[in-house]
Amino acid sequence: MFGSVAFGKMAGRKLGEILGIGGKEKIEKEVKDQGVSTDGMDIDVDDDGKVTVTGEAMSQAEKEKLILAVGNIFGIREVEDKAKAKDGGAESQFHTVVSGDTLWKIAKKYYGKGSRYPEIFEANRPMLSHPDKIYVGQVLRIPADSSEVA
Repeated sequence: MFGSVAFGKMAGRKLGEILGIGGKEKIEKEVKDQGVSTDGMDIDVDDDGKVTVTGEAMSQAEKEKLILAVGNIFGIREVEDKAKAKDGGAESQFHTVVSGDTLWKIAKKYYGKGSRYPEIFEANRPMLSHPDKIYVGQVLRIPADSSEVA
């Protein structure tokens, strides 16, 4: 992917003060508590809410989940992706939730069928605990459409 993903700085899970001393440790703990792997990856945060992710993840999906887990923390405005993935898997798209969004509507937009919402839900676990629990400003992974593969 290499690039930056913008996040709603005022949206996401609140961890207290994450910018400055001790912020990196709080972010890493939150990510691990969500069950997202940080193996082979490094997370750096600046005082303005920009996180840089470097290293090499085992898979593209693992790398993207780490980016989302970090970015969907209150106070994070951007995640710069400088990491690689060992498997070289297909890159996902990212979708920022707006008022009125549901996973059904998002699946319809990206896949043409709302009934494919479980694919988006599963791609965002463990950050999502229930398909109805998404919030405005949250960024979600939308996996590449495997049904388009010829």
